[in-house]
Amino acid sequence: MTRSTRISAAQARRIAVAASGLDGAVPGERGRVGPRTLERAIGRLGLLQLDSVNVFERSHYLPLLARLGPYDRPALDRLLHHDHGRSLGAYTEYAAHEAAVIPVADWPLWAWKRREPMRGSTDAWAAEHATLIDDVRAEFAERGPMRPSEMEHPAHERLPGGWWNKSDAYWATAILFRRGELVTVGRSRFERRYAVADAVLPEAARAELGAVDAHRTLVGRAAIALGIATVDDLADYHRLPIADTKVAIAALVDAGALEPVEVEGWGRPAYRSVGARSPRAVRSTALLSPFDPLVWHRPRAERLFGFAYRISIYTPAAQREHGYYVLPVLVDDHLVGRVDLKSDRKAGVLRVQHAHVEPAHAERAGELAERVAPSLREAAAWQGLERVEVAGAGTWAREVAAAV
Repeated sequence: MTRSTRISAAQARRIAVAASGLDGAVPGERGRVGPRTLERAIGRLGLLQLDSVNVFERSHYLPLLARLGPYDRPALDRLLHHDHGRSLGAYTEYAAHEAAVIPVADWPLWAWKRREPMRGSTDAWAAEHATLIDDVRAEFAERGPMRPSEMEHPAHERLPGGWWNKSDAYWATAILFRRGELVTVGRSRFERRYAVADAVLPEAARAELGAVDAHRTLVGRAAIALGIATVDDLADYHRLPIADTKVAIAALVDAGALEPVEVEGWGRPAYRSVGARSPRAVRSTALLSPFDPLVWHRPRAERLFGFAYRISIYTPAAQREHGYYVLPVLVDDHLVGRVDLKSDRKAGVLRVQHAHVEPAHAERAGELAERVAPSLREAAAWQGLERVEVAGAGTWAREVAAAV
């Protein structure tokens, strides 16, 4: 039996950072960003996770900022049809991790998921409201692409209350989207605009790819994007079942696309994508979205970087340790701290409401703050803000305030 290659923890970190496209992400040293550069970056990651929180910037913009530097956000909006959303372009959306932007060409990869039963009581609700779902489908077929808020169905009454207090017609659109009968053709004011899939999908995207082939493709892509990963890591990238992921891994190992490895301190089987770069050093400084692929699987972030991280937007204010919208900070091959950012657009200020340096890096707090300051100034300018202000507390606040 062939022994697995042994890899140090430091080497694993460098492989992961390089595979994620963050190797060489240094403020002031990146070139011009045009649509093709944006497309290549999205292709490398495979998807962009979506989230509605806009206190600093919506999450799907941030992985590209971290890797490419300042770019024209309207250019990305045009690429994703988030500027008007009335026709299908090269991208659509699906639950490809959580809600995420994916290429239209990848639509066949998710046929297996569209056929699966839905979570909890959703299938029972759908059966109970089958007539309503048929009516909503028919309205989209008759009227063409539109937002759920534009529906005229009587069941789309406007209800008082919060975000989740939606009408039955709204939930019918969600079920039709999950089944793949409606597709997202873009967004307007960040609200999805749907169209009937058969009316807008190109013929190639309507192909039905089998689950085994789809899982193998998705696991292979996850392996390339992660560089080095465990079974759980590879399954999480596209939220695949563990059993199906293991089958795909075995096939990819047999095909020579994945190499079994042993990583120092991981204590579990791991796999390296054949062809993944293993640089001797990486140079990088980046502010990471809470939904960046490098950190979105929290167990992997802790295993790779010793970085215990939980996003705080769902945590009651009194229980938040590091703030509300907390971004991990990457310097070279370490996650050295975290900052809570808010774009105060009226005042023209990027507010650092909390700054924390990880205890393992506290002795270098001043040096690291100097490394991070250009990223904060770059992010402020990209947001159209005039300056950065450190307005809050934290173990890193004094050093970051001095550096910016």
